Amino acid sequence: MKQWGNQGRNFLAIGLSAILLLTGCAGGKPASTAAPTADSSAKPPQTAENLSPVHVQNGEHTLTFTQVPERAVTLNQHVTEILLALGLEDRMAGMAYLDDRILPQFQQAYEKIPVLSDQYPSKEVLLAAEPDFVYAGWKSAFTEKGVGTVQELSSVGIQAYLHQSSNMSAPDLEDVAADIRNIGRIFRIEDRADRLIGQMKAEMDETVRRIGEVKQPLRVFVYDSGEDQPLTAGSNFMSRMIAMAGGKNIFDDIPKGWTSVSWEEVVSRQPEVIVVVDYGDRTVEQKKKYLLAKKELADLPAIQNNRLIVLPLSAAAEGIRAPHALQTLAEGFYPEKFAQGQ
Repeated sequence: MKQWGNQGRNFLAIGLSAILLLTGCAGGKPASTAAPTADSSAKPPQTAENLSPVHVQNGEHTLTFTQVPERAVTLNQHVTEILLALGLEDRMAGMAYLDDRILPQFQQAYEKIPVLSDQYPSKEVLLAAEPDFVYAGWKSAFTEKGVGTVQELSSVGIQAYLHQSSNMSAPDLEDVAADIRNIGRIFRIEDRADRLIGQMKAEMDETVRRIGEVKQPLRVFVYDSGEDQPLTAGSNFMSRMIAMAGGKNIFDDIPKGWTSVSWEEVVSRQPEVIVVVDYGDRTVEQKKKYLLAKKELADLPAIQNNRLIVLPLSAAAEGIRAPHALQTLAEGFYPEKFAQGQ
């Protein structure tokens, strides 16, 4: 089989032959927790001739849309859920790389959309879905090891949008909102995007109100994975959520999204709470058992008080689950402020 090349002609040749193949590998379709969704009771956006071009700046690329995408493919769960929250399932030709369970309010829509791959699909499988728009959460998608570069996709008529807030240092909710607004502009549903953003902000404002004033933020360690060296959150969206919830990520001084550190450094920073990310080959229970049994951590306040909070990776990403992530963290940090009737 030919390899993906830098020449548009080779890429197109692969694409034309791949379209003749059967596509998509079906994945399991379980359910999970709730999150905001825009009012999508209106009919899906209609493609119209002579639409005014929409120009969107996406990193170093300026994307121009003369019509509404009709066959979108999403790569990574948090961007998949953004399209579903905007009621764009009828414009989706496929999705891939789901980290965990889809939100229950999207289950019916989810069932209608082909799951192309457990991770990034091959270039042939992607092309066979005949997309005119590909939306990725992480920059690794648009590489030779992913589905190809933005330029290569463009050479065969596929527009590629990278979720900017997932690929910058220390993004906040306004950065996530900027991505959602861009998607609203691309699909000509700006009002629907604004409603979704407004709902997210309102829910998060209410959580912050219930937390109230925090004079001394809790010291928080985020544990993703790793035994010799733990993988943890640096200066990223998770750190923002922790700060809004009344905590302080003990590694927020590291200018990286996710980074490996030493256990000695974890101990020296004395976390009072550990956030365990539900992701990867090991279950949450396995991760918790490992942390609680690790001798070097035995004297940490978080271990002594068994203060381990679980957060799915999809909730930690820059998407519509931000209100749920904030509430989960806040309730774990300050349960007394979220007691019944408070």
